Amino acid sequence: MNGGIFDIPSDLQNTYWGLVGLHLRLALIPVVAGLLVALPISQLCVMLRWLYPPVLWVTTILYAIPSLAFFVVLIDYTGQTELTVMIPLGVYSLVVFVPAIVDGVRSVPQETLDAATAMGLGPWRRYFQVQLPIAAPAIIAGLRVATVSSISLVSVGMLIGNQGGLGNLLNDGMIYHQPRLVWLSVIGTAVLAILADAFLVLVRILVTPWMPRGNRKPRPVDEPEPESRPEPAAAALEDAVR
Repeated sequence: MNGGIFDIPSDLQNTYWGLVGLHLRLALIPVVAGLLVALPISQLCVMLRWLYPPVLWVTTILYAIPSLAFFVVLIDYTGQTELTVMIPLGVYSLVVFVPAIVDGVRSVPQETLDAATAMGLGPWRRYFQVQLPIAAPAIIAGLRVATVSSISLVSVGMLIGNQGGLGNLLNDGMIYHQPRLVWLSVIGTAVLAILADAFLVLVRILVTPWMPRGNRKPRPVDEPEPESRPEPAAAALEDAVR
């Protein structure tokens, strides 16, 4: 180390920005994988209502397993690799995604579903082209929680062979009695979580233009009412027909 603020011990075999990239990879890949797994599971829970309680029970039980215990079980099969960190994070995301998607899809008005069926859409096309777009606000809210949670939990991977991204700095900071490394780890992880959450808020604004923004000024009584935006259900049906 040369004494610079971003200089890190050579035993990590990486640069600070390399650890940032590693942290993002370890955090975001499991979230994307969890979302892809949760989509069909949630659709089954919507179609078969009796299936939802046991699925929710299983995901909650899995979420209750400590990450370190998860690592101990997996390490015999996947070794001290990134996969050992990613699998628990992907499993943990299901407890957020499944309820968010199911509740969002179930909030779609029955009239909209009937109209989509009348247009010839089958259950799966109706799910992906009508129900999911309308449920986007709830899904993105779950995605925000899962992403921030995953970014914070990656640091635990420092306990299995420097697979913790920025958490590796926390470990080295305690070993070498370097508070600077601890602060680099803590602040860096917090900044990544804030930036990821802000990005997802921007995505929600872009994909849900019908949602109120909460910053509109009150309209004077004598001012004509502006042209209303299309309802999300109508917009989704129009896109499905195209």
